[in-house]
Amino acid sequence: MSFKVTFIGAGSIGFTRGLLRDLLTVPEFRDVSIAFTDINEHNLQMVTELCQRDIEENGLNIRIQSTTDRREALKDAKYVLCTIRVGGLEAFATDVDIPLKYGIDQCVGDTLCAGGIMYGQRGIAVMMDICKDIRELAHPDVLLLNYANPMAMLTWACNKYGGVRTIGLCHGVQHGHEQIANVYGLKKEEVDIICAGINHQTWYIQIRHNGKDLTPGLLEAFEKHPDYARTEKVRIDMLRRFGYYSTESNGHLSEYVPWYRKRPDEIKEWIDLGSWINGETGGYLRVCTEGRNWFETDFPNWMKEPALEYKPARRGQEHGSYIIEGLETGRVYRGHFNTVNRGIISNLPDDAIIEAPGYADGNGISMPVVGELPLGPAAVCNASISVQRLAVEAAIHGDDKLLRQAFMMDPLVGAVCNPKEIWQLVDEMLVAQEAWLPQYTEAIAAAKERLASGDLIPVRAYEGAARLKVKTVEEMKLDREAANRNAGEADKGKERARKR
Repeated sequence: MSFKVTFIGAGSIGFTRGLLRDLLTVPEFRDVSIAFTDINEHNLQMVTELCQRDIEENGLNIRIQSTTDRREALKDAKYVLCTIRVGGLEAFATDVDIPLKYGIDQCVGDTLCAGGIMYGQRGIAVMMDICKDIRELAHPDVLLLNYANPMAMLTWACNKYGGVRTIGLCHGVQHGHEQIANVYGLKKEEVDIICAGINHQTWYIQIRHNGKDLTPGLLEAFEKHPDYARTEKVRIDMLRRFGYYSTESNGHLSEYVPWYRKRPDEIKEWIDLGSWINGETGGYLRVCTEGRNWFETDFPNWMKEPALEYKPARRGQEHGSYIIEGLETGRVYRGHFNTVNRGIISNLPDDAIIEAPGYADGNGISMPVVGELPLGPAAVCNASISVQRLAVEAAIHGDDKLLRQAFMMDPLVGAVCNPKEIWQLVDEMLVAQEAWLPQYTEAIAAAKERLASGDLIPVRAYEGAARLKVKTVEEMKLDREAANRNAGEADKGKERARKR
């Protein structure tokens, strides 16, 4: 089989190298064309060298087309995998640090809350340009597989305004599935699940083992687990109060709802610092910063390490390669995909991006009807969907009034800040991120005037309830294995119980 796969944001070592391995593990894909593109030429060169070495060591005759010219990379692409982070770590730092001045303490800040909303504003502007290039240059049946966050917002914009068929992909469902099997002492493949909701707020609404419903005993099983009882307190409490387990990690989930991070003196009761993903303030920013610094410094040693093996046993869990395999070979793949609802979950809005079970095979991508979510989980999802819709429309139209309304409606922002504080917070974030927000030129000019007036609400120098310092390269050298894992993994919370 011969077709072209293009990676946008290919300078992301964690995603690109693993996704390429997964794809080229498929025997029928030995002759596919691969293109890498990124705006960072240095990162692109390093990742290309490493991946080309992997390809050659596995005996494949594929030459990566590597270019900073996105349009050139997209020519004739049948599949596009997107892993961009617009604004990089510089913008990401403002997503975390500016809200802290107003008391908004985020662990991640890439999906919802103040950071996720602004991340969406930057990302959607670029995704519209990417979609334009795809429409003009790619294969007529092109499929965009989006791994970039905020997953729901970007996928929503691409489908509604970008004119490109887009599926969002995430690994959250797989990890929660493993945890559920673990608390029952079972293997993941022995436990069948149906998980439905929205990205990062997907709920295990059916859990079965040999036909038996495991949901009734799930809370007790998690409360008794020696690790999860300590590291997943927010998820366990949500299970206790809503009756169903949620996909996303303790740190992620804590910032999507109004109850667990609104009072600084209570935050530590709900988190665990054994791993950043359990709730550390700015934890994802820290590990991403460490991963970038380590990879740039240690890259020559990576080229001396053994190549990744393109073998089935080494294949990862990310959905992308399995979807492409299903579509191209006809083999059936069942996963959980992010797509426009259109009645799949009947008590969530039709225009929302939902995450639900799907199948990929020779007939295409099929999404069975789930029906209604339980009322409580549906209510949690609907609160987030309202924020997402406002944020998408704000980003598309450059409407800062809608942007401010998205902040107002966000569960955690609304729990911490009053309207005047939110207005000033948005002004600060617009001005700090001006370089990546071309649709907000007029709004940013007005925000600058207000901020320069001197009539401002006092803010504070606040580091958060549980912030840890970024490790130096010298400190990371003391545990090279851990540093390599952090830099090389797409899922930087994979080993959640590992001590810092």
